Amino acid sequence: MKSGAEAVAEVAVEIKVVGKSGQISLGKRYAGKTLRLERREDGTVVLTAVAMVPEHQLWTLEEPDRSQLQRGLRWAAATAPKESDVEGLLKRRTQPVRRTHGGRR
Repeated sequence: MKSGAEAVAEVAVEIKVVGKSGQISLGKRYAGKTLRLERREDGTVVLTAVAMVPEHQLWTLEEPDRSQLQRGLRWAAATAPKESDVEGLLKRRTQPVRRTHGGRR
């Protein structure tokens, strides 16, 4: 196994012919994927697979929410689950819980 410094990305090169309708087939591996198309001045075309984030979830990528989510995920990964004492939690509650729909906080 190669170390990070020795690792070399493997590049697969294929020749594709653009059809009369202006389309090429990338194969089933890319079926349903969202791709970013970059057209460079030298005529090079670069396709990059991307993940789209719905607008209402963009807050998860911004600070301080991003760090808080990462900290919570690390805690969840390192902490064994245990059964909750629902009755005890209800007794400790001092104010009613307000529910919001579709928003954060």
